[in-house]
Amino acid sequence: HPEIIREEAQNLKIVYTPLHGTGNIPVRRILKELGFEKVYVVKEQELPDGNFPTVSYPNPEDKNAFRLALELAKEVDADIVLATDPDADRLGVYAKDAKTGEYMSFTGNMSGMLILEYILSQRKALGTLPENGAVVTTIVSGKMSKEITKEYGMTLIETLTGFKYIGEQIKFFEQTGSHEYVFGYEESYGCLVGTHARDKDAVVAVMALCEVAAYCRHQGITLCDQMETLFKKYGYYKEGLCTVTLKGQEGAKKIQSMMEQIRTNVPDTVGGLKVLRFRDYRENIIRDCATGEETATGLPRSNVLYFELENDAWCCIRPSGTEPKIKFYIGVKGSDDADAQEKLDTLTKAVEALAE
Repeated sequence: HPEIIREEAQNLKIVYTPLHGTGNIPVRRILKELGFEKVYVVKEQELPDGNFPTVSYPNPEDKNAFRLALELAKEVDADIVLATDPDADRLGVYAKDAKTGEYMSFTGNMSGMLILEYILSQRKALGTLPENGAVVTTIVSGKMSKEITKEYGMTLIETLTGFKYIGEQIKFFEQTGSHEYVFGYEESYGCLVGTHARDKDAVVAVMALCEVAAYCRHQGITLCDQMETLFKKYGYYKEGLCTVTLKGQEGAKKIQSMMEQIRTNVPDTVGGLKVLRFRDYRENIIRDCATGEETATGLPRSNVLYFELENDAWCCIRPSGTEPKIKFYIGVKGSDDADAQEKLDTLTKAVEALAE
């Protein structure tokens, strides 16, 4: 509905920060071309500066990176607050909650779901949803995507962690004609709308997210309201990440031994939740814990362990490929927000104990 978007674009107030990176010119240009006129850029962070003088860590996943942007948002009464990382491939989002007047932060999973639901619902309304459409995500990303893709009759394909694997699927689709790429996203604030690239792209993510916000505005709701609608419709999904840093050669050995210990002594329960299936991507097996039956993962071998738990909960363990860290990704589904948070807290404590 380009006419609706253009009409609402004139009134939507957007605060944006490139965090001293490369996003400033392309993001402002794309918003201008779409008719978004009320774009307020954080002056102190507008120009590229490799020293990143105003932030300790120029990462849109870090709430502290939004300090100046949120100050400006309160000043101008912005609807949404956006930050792109220095190379403009990841997008962080805050939106004003009309009920409380506060700015609510959106995880990468949440902003990904807003864009996914919007693309699928609009394409369905226009009759342009492909019959063989596929949504691509990673094994550590939120599971609401399963419900959304099922609702619209799309195929969900999960890859190993890293956006290169999502880009690789686009190539496979083009070579085999098996699917048509519709959307790809990962939990770490990256997504790709369209097939113009083979990596995450925050410039187009800004475009998509602002379009969602404008469409919501047309319906008299905010992004916060729309997120609540998705939770009510598909389930209250929450995700978390525990990271243990172990530096040096000793640390690397400890990480390795931790992985081997878990691999050879698979627990029956994690956080009081029964382990239904255990996946070992290095050994290329998925084991059904009730029957002992083993099948292949269908993904490249990688030093990753994954527990499918009861009640739609899960836990995935992998050493970082770039830092001396071991990461524990977790996810739960609750009956409401408080229930999901309680389940996440319980599982987080259990995983922290496992890490020790």
